[in-house]
Amino acid sequence: MRIATEKEMKEIDRRAMEQFGIPGIVLMENAGLRVVEVIQELFKEVKGKVFSILVGKGNNGGDGLVVARHLHNRGAQVKVLLLADPEEFQGDARVNLTIWQRMGQPLYQVHQVNGINMVKVALLNTDMVVDALYGTGFYGSVNEKVSRVIELINASRVPVLAVDIPSGLEADTGRANGPCIRAHHTVTFGLPKIGLVVEPGAGYAGKLHVVDISLPKTLTESKDIARQLLTREMIAPWFKSRQSEAHKGTYGRVLVVAGSRGMTGAARMAAKAALRAGAGLVTLALPESSQPVAAAAIDEAMTRGLPETPAGTLALAALEPILAACGSADVLVTGPGIGSHPETVELIRTLLPKLTIPVVLDADAINAVAGAADLLAKLQVPAILTPHPGEMGRLLDLPVAEVQENRLDFARAAAKKWNLVAVLKGARTVIGAPDGSLYINPTGNPGMATAGSGDILAGLIAGLLAQGFSPEQAAAAGVYLHGSAGDLAADRLGQPSTIAGDILEFLPKAMQESWGRFS
Repeated sequence: MRIATEKEMKEIDRRAMEQFGIPGIVLMENAGLRVVEVIQELFKEVKGKVFSILVGKGNNGGDGLVVARHLHNRGAQVKVLLLADPEEFQGDARVNLTIWQRMGQPLYQVHQVNGINMVKVALLNTDMVVDALYGTGFYGSVNEKVSRVIELINASRVPVLAVDIPSGLEADTGRANGPCIRAHHTVTFGLPKIGLVVEPGAGYAGKLHVVDISLPKTLTESKDIARQLLTREMIAPWFKSRQSEAHKGTYGRVLVVAGSRGMTGAARMAAKAALRAGAGLVTLALPESSQPVAAAAIDEAMTRGLPETPAGTLALAALEPILAACGSADVLVTGPGIGSHPETVELIRTLLPKLTIPVVLDADAINAVAGAADLLAKLQVPAILTPHPGEMGRLLDLPVAEVQENRLDFARAAAKKWNLVAVLKGARTVIGAPDGSLYINPTGNPGMATAGSGDILAGLIAGLLAQGFSPEQAAAAGVYLHGSAGDLAADRLGQPSTIAGDILEFLPKAMQESWGRFS
């Protein structure tokens, strides 16, 4: 599903009206009806329920007036709270305001002197607030009167549904520069907007419902929009049914170079994740003193000891054995738990230009090239980079806060700069591809902020890559699956109690729920 900017969505609407001849008032009517349908699903029965609808003077307010009319016709009690003078309404919004007035329904003019008291009274007897104040064209901060209204609503315990976007939220950034509606549900039209699927905007939006208002698919599915929201429907076709005559070599061979003294858990989790992803053969190569520990704890993977430093990390002498092992592997994943010993750093920097198989670089393998990031551009093989914001900041020599402020831009910039797939982890993980494409992941939860979670993701992506997924597909599907498994674990165990092993345990269930016969 494509993700639009405010400008792109406006252009889609314009072309729908001018090129395809769909009147704007028809789009507004469809938008209002879709909102009512969502409300109907939430309440099961709206008859007798009380709704307070906040209406602004623009098209978002016009959508809200359509919602008011249809809820009234279905037997609900509706209070329309205007935050603009009726004389300011124009175009299709004016048409719908006139219809409401001709139906003999009252208007509560909150913009007037005693307007705040009207809101306070309305909140005493309301089953839901419908926010139709500002649409996707809003930027900056709301005025003082609207600020007070938003603060009252957010402080109440009344459920809130936002029409298209919560008022006070910027559609292109997900930022709120002042008071902003905290919605329980947001019904957005045609396509999700960037600000609804990245933080902090996703938190303000609550549960997102993307609805069809009859915009032509040639517009909403245009490849000119390079950002996409990951969905089950998108990634399911990338998985193929297993062949009856297949053997373990059919589904790829993954070499995991990971671990150090005291960090064998990271190595084991990466290897197990590659196996759970469906890879046919996995070899775990780690410092020789750690090899017996790993071999005793993981039955399904082969293990191999490598030369080590006195500190129990991978030594530079491991270079040739690693390259030799790559000769019988399809994918290399390295970084989990390898540490930052100077000799290990030198090993990674020497290894990368010599690789002949695709590589997934995670954790300390990423840190190893910080300060020498030009090595990434010299890779001769497809690569997937999986940094968290701190690691991305070190690679780009930027403060973490700056990376977090512009996650989409930096994921895209890194992918283009180094000609690889960049997976910028965190809330709403972003995947950047070398051609400028971006994917935003809606799955996952704060319970996944636990040691080992990233190791599992690295192994999972490598396991998919080994089975023939393109680097872009392996990263996107891996991130989606990883988050889905984390959601299942948190639903069962609670976010605070979720550990990395739980994510691994629920991975098969996540695969099964996502695409059934492909799992």
